This record gives sequence, structure tokens and C-alpha cells, in this order.
Amino acid sequence: MSIVVTGATGSLGRHVITQLLEQVPAEQVTAVVRDAAKAADLAARGVRLAVADYDRPQTFDGLFAAGDKVLLISGNAVGGDRVDQHRVVIEAAAKAGVALLAYTSAPGSLTAALADDHRATEQVLLASGLPYVLLRNGWYHENYTEHLAPVLAHGAVVGAAGEGRISSAARADYAAAAVAVLTGEGHQGRTYELGGDQAWSLPEYAAELSRQTGREIGYRNVTVAELAAVLAGAGLPEHVAAILAGVDASVQQGELVVAGGELARLIGRPTTPLADAVAAGLKG
Repeated sequence: MSIVVTGATGSLGRHVITQLLEQVPAEQVTAVVRDAAKAADLAARGVRLAVADYDRPQTFDGLFAAGDKVLLISGNAVGGDRVDQHRVVIEAAAKAGVALLAYTSAPGSLTAALADDHRATEQVLLASGLPYVLLRNGWYHENYTEHLAPVLAHGAVVGAAGEGRISSAARADYAAAAVAVLTGEGHQGRTYELGGDQAWSLPEYAAELSRQTGREIGYRNVTVAELAAVLAGAGLPEHVAAILAGVDASVQQGELVVAGGELARLIGRPTTPLADAVAAGLKG
């Protein structure tokens, strides 16, 4: 039996692997990667590597084994072929008879187009008959704090969320939830709505940046169309920019407030405060 993590060299995947290695022997962990060279550090720690590509279904033939626990980390082809990519993994896992498949989804309250692929993947997973867990991850602190250069350069946070609030948490927090599910018992069939302990607004985020930098950083509220144009101008494909800007409309409607404290309960500690993520982002 192995714990298998797809997208293992991605930002979330690396957190998951690192935390898994604190709890289980490395030989029980399999990292699914597209490029083995990018996972050389994991292999050096004793993690098994499996080279596979969502867009090449045959590379998943025989990858899983009966009894495996699998974490399917959603792909990054926003507005692309994510559902078909996820289907490849789910069908291969079902054929092998894995013991559990956990999927990193989106909050159930989110109606923005970004959630469409997640809802469709959830339906594919439920129809497969596999033992499953849905990890409906809320927004990540790092969606903001890893991209501070333009904010600092212009002295402004730009968004279309108004005073809407966001229950974000750190990637490491969501990774800890996945590890708890993969290494624990009693999670089969559960849907976890996961988010940070404290919700915050973009004006409050700007105020926190001001506090930590000693500079005046404000919040500039724009329309969703204007935000999409800003994101496209920063280099994102127009359809991706439109999808991401649409999330701010959902934020304004309160759809990224995740109440209930399920993330903190699952990981057994408070979630990482936004201020800590800001501090880390400023350090680079």
C-alpha cells in the first residue's frame, strides 16, 4: 500500500509530501510527477517517483495498486481540460481498486466559473464508485502574498470584491488537512468545507500591508471587467483572467466565507493568520 500524491512538485503537492514524510516512511509515499528531474530532491529522500501526465492517459496504466490512498490535486489548466485530466486519474484509480481517493475541490458556496471544473470532477468521482473524500479548499493566502511586487510598486491592492470577506488559509494548512485524511481513519465519504479561522477583506489586507511595510497602501475597487483587463495586462490569457476576476464577484457576495472551523479541527490547530503570510511574502 502506498500513499500516492498527484501534482507532487506543485506548490501544494510539495507541502503535502513534506508533511507526509513527518508521519510515514518515505517508501510508503509515491509522488506522481511529469518531470522526474524536478522531483530529484524527493527521490533523494526515499520517495518513490511515478512519471505520468494527465494529458497522456496511458502513463497512468498500472500506476495505482489495490489498497493505495490517492490525493488528486486539481490540475492548473483553468478554463481548459481539467475535468478530462482528472477523469484520467479517477478511472485509473477505480480500475486499480484503490482504498481512497481524496480530491482538492472548491468551496461548495462558490458559484464563480472557477468552481465549474471542480463540481464536474466531483460528479465524475462520485459516479466512479470509489471511496472518496472531498477536500473543498477555500482560497489560499498565497494567492495574494506571493504576488506582492506590483502591489508594492503601485502602492495599491486592486480588486473587484468591495468589502467582501475571504476565509483564506495557508497552503501548508490545506496540506495538513490532506495529510490528516490520508493517514487517518473515518474520513471516507466525507465532504470537508475548509477555510481559515479569520475572514478578512481586501481593504483589511491593504491595511496589513501598510502596517508591515510602513508605507501607505490602499485598496482600489474596480469592476470585474476592469480587473480582468488588469490581469490580462499582467500576462494571463484573457479567458483565465476573466475566470479569476469573476471570483472577486463571488467574494463580494460572501461566497468565500467558509464558516464552521472544519480546517482547524481537521489539522488539530489554529489556521495560519494572514499576517504571517504577509510577513513571509515580504521576505520573498
